[in-house]
Amino acid sequence: MTPPMTLSIGDKAPAFTLETDTEGTISLKDLKGQKVVLYFYPKDNTPGCTKQAIGFTDELKAFAKAGAKIIGVSKDSLQKHANFRAKQGLKLALGSDPDGIVLEAYGVWVEKKLYGRQYMGIERSTFLIDEKGKIGDIWRKVRVAGHVDKVLDAVKAL
Repeated sequence: MTPPMTLSIGDKAPAFTLETDTEGTISLKDLKGQKVVLYFYPKDNTPGCTKQAIGFTDELKAFAKAGAKIIGVSKDSLQKHANFRAKQGLKLALGSDPDGIVLEAYGVWVEKKLYGRQYMGIERSTFLIDEKGKIGDIWRKVRVAGHVDKVLDAVKAL
């Protein structure tokens, strides 16, 4: 197994193109000139992922005022994203990466351990990308509580 790619602040963000359930296809190149908060989460409609998505939705206007677009990414299908959005009242873009191409590019498809079992999964991570496509900040192994506020502060400071 190859180790996950390691990205650092100041690196060029890996290009991506993602299908969303509401906005069609979103590509990093189409977002040039604005900040992007790209957050990776394990699964729709799970407690932590729901709390995180609602937190970002609640602060959507503040992120937009600071010039940032928020995109949540998981391996879930567009239909699962649509159900998640409807059930939780979400307003942010949710990208589907069923083949894990973007997950691999950002190094968030990692080996995890739970109750002694090893498996591959998504490491809850957030990347702040500046207007020129460079990584402005990275949060790995995110704890949901307080995370949205930390990201918003970083967006405002970038």
